[in-house]
Amino acid sequence: MFQVNENYLKLPGSYLFSTIGKKVNAYSAANPDKKIIRLGIGDVTQPLAPAIIEALHGAVEEMGRAESFHGYAPDLGYEFLRNAIAENDYKARGCDIAADEIFVSDGAKCDCSNIQEIFGLENKIAVCDPVYPVYVDSNVMAGRTGVYDPKAETWSDVIYMPCTADNRFTPELPKETPDLIYLCFPNNPTGATVTRAQLQEWVDYANKVGAVILYDAAYEAYISEEDVPHSIYECEGARTCAIEMRSFSKNAGFTGLRLGFTVIPKELKCGDTALHSLWARRHGTKYNGAPYIVQKAGEAVYSEAGRAQLKEQVAYYMNNASYIKDGLKAAGFTVSGGVNAPYIWLKTPDKMTSWEFFDYLLETVNVVGTPGSGFGPSGEGYFRLTAFGSYENTVEAVDRIKGLQL
Repeated sequence: MFQVNENYLKLPGSYLFSTIGKKVNAYSAANPDKKIIRLGIGDVTQPLAPAIIEALHGAVEEMGRAESFHGYAPDLGYEFLRNAIAENDYKARGCDIAADEIFVSDGAKCDCSNIQEIFGLENKIAVCDPVYPVYVDSNVMAGRTGVYDPKAETWSDVIYMPCTADNRFTPELPKETPDLIYLCFPNNPTGATVTRAQLQEWVDYANKVGAVILYDAAYEAYISEEDVPHSIYECEGARTCAIEMRSFSKNAGFTGLRLGFTVIPKELKCGDTALHSLWARRHGTKYNGAPYIVQKAGEAVYSEAGRAQLKEQVAYYMNNASYIKDGLKAAGFTVSGGVNAPYIWLKTPDKMTSWEFFDYLLETVNVVGTPGSGFGPSGEGYFRLTAFGSYENTVEAVDRIKGLQL
């Protein structure tokens, strides 16, 4: 008789955002007259920029003509997109990344979860706490995390790096040596960042102990401060220890189109084995490539018009972030984030648990956020709000929260 992968049975509950969706849908069904404002999931709300729409239309027309029709995409992605990424995201910032070190995919979430496949099960992972759930859950599914402790909400074979108010929500180098280190800056969920010098310390550490940094830079477009690096490859030595994942979802609104990429330098090796070749083998075997029309839309992100239009969109969301941050501060909340990232990380009031505050906000003022405990044990007592709503809904949500009697 067939057997299931028992590692899936170890996963506690359902995926965080699935749980939130079920709670909100149940409340909405029971209260159809209530206007619910969703500032929970990090989904964009502004329409695609005109330059991207124009590129999509052009690519669709191409697909309707025999002489310009495109079938399967190349394994790594089309050269026109990989060249644009290499020139604009890396070489323009002084990073030595070649086009053939870039693997185009349908999003950073998939890459962040699938990248662990090229590493042995004996590797020990280190994650920030709180953390984007995909990093841990994908390793649970693979059988790399050991035994779950429901009381502590931790896995026995995972190294947790607490990110608290005491260390400004940035991790310290772990005392136990990891093999794989997951870092995300600007951070989801806390909105925290590191300076270039701080990130250089992680690169130096990884090279010293023989670890690989899996660097999620999905929110780099929101960086506003000069000394915050946009890429880990701005650090010396990163080519021998770091893999970087990026997304078009948050910088260009591609949450519905799906496009991202992973960078693996050819110098990154385990002995004589290049990780670049392993990921190329995995990518070619399990993935058929992002659609041509979507990759053409991705190319438009780097056009002069595209850059200008998307700069306005990012500014729109960051204006929302400032409004949330300033409004909640004025209301007496302890908040952080919202400067280099579209997330506000706030301390729950009156010693409420994060899920208690979730229920309280939903039922009292009909505003949806994300409980901090869903990101790990150090997230308990905190709550995440996203700036990806419309400005009008953002203002209304903050005004509702400010009216609470806490």
